[in-house]
Amino acid sequence: MLFSFLAVISLIFSASVVCVAGQCLQGFTNATIGSTISVPGAAIAVQLLPGQYTSDTNPQLLHTLLTSSSATLSSSPGFNNSTTVSLPLTIALQAGIAAYPNANYSGSPTFTQLPETNGSLSSTSFSAGSLMLSSNAWAAISSSSSSTDRLIVWDSIPDLSQLPPSTSASRSSLSILDIQSAACSPPCSGAGICSASGTCTCPIGFTGSSCESCASGFFGPNCQPCPQGCTSCDEGISGTGRCLSAPVVNPPSSCNCLNGVCGSNGQCTCNAGWTNADNGTACAKCAQGFFLTSDGNCQACQLGCTQCADQTGDCIACKSGFTQDANDRTKCAATQSATSTGTVCPDGSFSNGTACTPCSPLCQTCTGATSNDCIICGAGKYSLNGNCVAADGNGVCQGSSMIADNNKHECDSCPSKCTSCKIPNFNVASTVNQLQCTGCLPGFVLSQGKCVSTCPSGTFLNPQDNLTCTACDSSCGTCAGSATFCLTCANNQLASNGKCVSSCPSNTFSSSGSCISCHPDCASCSGSSFNQCSSCPQDRPVLTGGRCLPTCSKSQYFDKTSSSCQSCDSSCSSCSGSGPNNCLACSNSNQILRGGSCVSSTCSSSTSIIPGLGLCLSDLVAVPVSSGTSSAIPLPTVTGIDTPIAPAKPSSSRPLAWWEILLMALGCAFIFLIILMLWRRRARKRRAQATIAFAVAKNIAPKSNWRWRLIRFGERLFGHKPSQRFIPPEESEHIRMAKLKAAEEARHERDMDKLLDAYDYSRYSRASTSRAPSPLPSLHDYNHDRLATHPNRHSGTPLSAGSIYSQVTGMPRKTAEPRQPVRNARDLLPSRFSRSSYSNSTRSDPLPPPVDLLEPSRPPTPAQEYARLVSHNQVPPQGSYWLQPTNTGSSNASRNPFRR
Repeated sequence: MLFSFLAVISLIFSASVVCVAGQCLQGFTNATIGSTISVPGAAIAVQLLPGQYTSDTNPQLLHTLLTSSSATLSSSPGFNNSTTVSLPLTIALQAGIAAYPNANYSGSPTFTQLPETNGSLSSTSFSAGSLMLSSNAWAAISSSSSSTDRLIVWDSIPDLSQLPPSTSASRSSLSILDIQSAACSPPCSGAGICSASGTCTCPIGFTGSSCESCASGFFGPNCQPCPQGCTSCDEGISGTGRCLSAPVVNPPSSCNCLNGVCGSNGQCTCNAGWTNADNGTACAKCAQGFFLTSDGNCQACQLGCTQCADQTGDCIACKSGFTQDANDRTKCAATQSATSTGTVCPDGSFSNGTACTPCSPLCQTCTGATSNDCIICGAGKYSLNGNCVAADGNGVCQGSSMIADNNKHECDSCPSKCTSCKIPNFNVASTVNQLQCTGCLPGFVLSQGKCVSTCPSGTFLNPQDNLTCTACDSSCGTCAGSATFCLTCANNQLASNGKCVSSCPSNTFSSSGSCISCHPDCASCSGSSFNQCSSCPQDRPVLTGGRCLPTCSKSQYFDKTSSSCQSCDSSCSSCSGSGPNNCLACSNSNQILRGGSCVSSTCSSSTSIIPGLGLCLSDLVAVPVSSGTSSAIPLPTVTGIDTPIAPAKPSSSRPLAWWEILLMALGCAFIFLIILMLWRRRARKRRAQATIAFAVAKNIAPKSNWRWRLIRFGERLFGHKPSQRFIPPEESEHIRMAKLKAAEEARHERDMDKLLDAYDYSRYSRASTSRAPSPLPSLHDYNHDRLATHPNRHSGTPLSAGSIYSQVTGMPRKTAEPRQPVRNARDLLPSRFSRSSYSNSTRSDPLPPPVDLLEPSRPPTPAQEYARLVSHNQVPPQGSYWLQPTNTGSSNASRNPFRR
C-alpha cells in the first residue's frame, strides 16, 4: 500500500533535496517555501529553507553549491529577489505575510507585503492552509463569515487546521485586517504604519513620531487639507476645517508699502496725506501740510499753516499774509485787509488799495476777487489744494477720497488703514468723529466703521466679500463661516459641530464651552491627545496607558471579558486564549502544534524542528521506505548529502580592520623607540669605555674611591645631572716644590701654635689672681706675619671648609655657607697676644679698635688699656703697672717697655 502511494508521489513530484543549515534530506516534496540553488552541471538542485548559510555550512553537498562561483538562486514569492549567491546568504521572508493554499507551506503562495501607508492594505479574501510571517511582525486576520473576530498571528503556522477549535479562522475564506512590524516603540497611532526599520510611516497630512497629529494646514480625523482660499482654518485632528482668514491679494508689504495699495505694476499708491519715508519705505511718512497723530493717522494742518508739529499739530510755519494765533497755536490768522486810508474791510470783501471789494461768491473771506483767493470757503464749500470744492451727502470732497471737516473748513484725510471713508447724512453740523471707513487696505477687515486686523469676538468674516465683520447669532458666543455656526454658545450651552447643545455627544469631550472630537484612536476620551483615551474601538481594543492599541504583546492575549491583556500559558509562544489548549505557536523548540496544544515532535530520518517554521524537516520531505513485501522506491544517488565538510584551515587572507592596522603601527613605533634607546645606551657605554681606555693609556685615569661613589649615588637618587670627575692636571716641578714648602711652613706654624698656647693665660687673669704680667717680649711680629699669610686661619672652621662634593668634583658649593656656632663673649676676649696689643709701628694699615665684649661694669685689664692707648698713639702715663727695675747683674739697659 505504502509502495503504491510513493509510486504515485514519484509520478507527480520528482525527487529533490531539501536543506536547512546543517542538514539535508532527499525525497519527494511539494513545499514551495524558500529558494532553490543550482549549479550548471550539478546532479541536482537543492531547495533552501529559511535560515542563514555560510561557507562552513554542512553537509558537503550544500557547501559545494554555496561556494560555487556559478551558483544561481530562484526564490518563491516574498523571498530574496537576487539570483546571485553572496555569502553569508540569508534566506528570509521579506516584511509581510505569505499564504500557502495547502498545509506545510505547499502550493503557490500569495505574498502580502507590509503596507507603506494606512488604507493601502487589500482586504481581498483568500484561502490558505498555512501561513508564514516575517520576523518581528504581527498580522490580524479574520474569516469572512465573522469579520468582528480578530485573530492576532505572531508566528508562522504550518497547518491552519491545527489551530485551537475556539478560533473561527476558516481555511477557505480569510482576510488580512492589518499587518505591521513590531519594531516601533512606542507603537504607531492608527494612521501610522510601523516599518521594518522601526519608524512610523505617516500618510500625507499627519505628523509626529507616532503619526498622532495633523500637520499645519490640515484638519479632521483624516488630516485633510484646509479649504482652498483660506490662509488659516480650524485645523488639527479635532478641528472642523472652517475658514478663519481669507487670503490677502497684493498686501502692502508685497511692494514695500505701509499705508497704500500695491498696483499690478508693483507701484504703491499712497492714501491721502502720506508720502515716501526717507528710508525708502513707501507711504510711511506724513506729506507736507499734514502731521502725525497719536493714533497713527496723518491729518491736515489748519488753514494758513504750511507745516505743523506731529502729535500736537502746532503750526510751525504760516503762509504769507498769515500770523500764528496767539490763543491757538495750531491756527494761523489772516492779516485784516485795509484800504490806503486805513479802513478795515469786513468779511466777504478785500481791499483793492483805495476801497473794499466783494470776494467771490465761493469765499467767506478772501485776499482777491477769484475763487482761488479764498481764505475760508463759503457755506457748503471746503478748501482743497487752494480751491473751494463741495462735499456730497457722505461728506466726501468732490474729486478726492478726502472727507470734509466743518471745523477746519477744509478737506481732511481718512484714517491710515482706510482706502475710503464717509460721514453718513453729512450736513453743516457733522463732525469728523462720525467718520466711518468704507474700504480697507489688503489684510485688514472692516468692523463697525474701522479697519482692523481681525474680526473681534462675536463676529465673523463675511465670506461674500471677505471684508466685513458680521455679528454672530444671539445663541452663539463666537461663530465662523455663518452667523449660526457656533464655535461657542451663550446661556452655558456647549457648541458641538456648530450647534448649541446641553451635553457633549459620544466620542467628544468638553473644553472651553465647545465639544471637541476625540482622537480617531479613541472611542471616548478626556482630551484631544491620542494618549487620553477612556475607551477603545473594536479595531484597537487594548487600552494601556491612555492609548488604544490594536494588539497585546506576543506572549499575551486580549480578554474581552475584562478588556485587558492576559498572559499566555508557558507552553505557548503566542495564543488566542487562556490555558495550554489555545496555543498558536509553541515556545519549546522541540514541540509542535496539534489542535491548539503543544506536543512533542516525532521527527523521522534524524531530522529536527526547523526554527521559525514549526514543523520537522521530515514533514516537508517524503522519504521512501521499504515494507515487508516491497522495496523502497530508489532515489538518485547524490554525493555529499550526509558528508560533513572538512575543517577549514584558518585563512590568513582576511583583510585587517582599521583598528588592527592602527595597533600594529603603534606597536612597531614602540619597538623602534625601544631599539633606539638601547642603541643610544650602548653607544654611551662604548664611548665611556673608550674614554677610560684613553685615560689609562695616558696615566690620567682617576681612581674610584668611596667619595666619588657616594656622590654618584646622591645624583642618581635626586635626579641631578651627572658631574664630571675633577682630574687635576699634571703638576710641574716648581708646583711640587711650592707644596713641599707650604707643608713645611704649616708644620712650623703648628709648633708655634703649641708654644703660644702655653703662654695663653689671659683667661686665668680674670679670676683676680696676684700673678703679674709676663715680662716676655710681645709676639706681635710673629702673629702679624702669620695672620697676613693666613688671614682666615683662626676665623675659619671645619664647617666652612670645602665639602666632599667640591673636593672630589672641583666644583664650588651651590648652597649657602653653613652658619658658624655662636660662642660666649667671654671666650672672645683678646689675649695678651691678640691683635689689640699689636704696635702701630709694625702695621702698614691700622686695625680698628678692639671691641669690648665684656659687660660695661667690668673694668679693662691693664693689657687691654695699654693696647687701646697704643692704638691711639698716646703715651701711657707711668703707673702702678710699670715693672720695678731689678738688678740682675747686667749693665746693659733692658729693652722691656714696662720697665722704667
